[in-house]
Amino acid sequence: MKKQRPVNLDLNTIKFPPSAISSILHRVTGVAMFFALLFVIAAWAVSLSSAQGFADVQAAMDGFFGKFITIGTISALTYHILGGVRHAIMDMGHWEELESGNSSAQIVIGVWVALTLIIGVALW
Repeated sequence: MKKQRPVNLDLNTIKFPPSAISSILHRVTGVAMFFALLFVIAAWAVSLSSAQGFADVQAAMDGFFGKFITIGTISALTYHILGGVRHAIMDMGHWEELESGNSSAQIVIGVWVALTLIIGVALW
């Protein structure tokens, strides 16, 4: 029996709905926070080792790389919290329909972008 279903192997042509993008971002930000935590723990360890270590970490955090890591970590944490709250509300039985699920995902992504811009400007 020959199956007559279409096969699309080009992933660049697939358009994900906002709810799928939101779910994927929630997972990606969780992984990003894990790796950011490694940086944070290393910075704490160096800063607590001596006064010079503290000064070195402070100087590194005032530089471009430090600010980039800080803004990225706060951005990942912000999205992960927003996405987690959205998923918790969905677990309670709300926003499970296609339209409300997509609109809640768009709202969460929009709020995340706005908060990231505000935090980025404040920290830079």
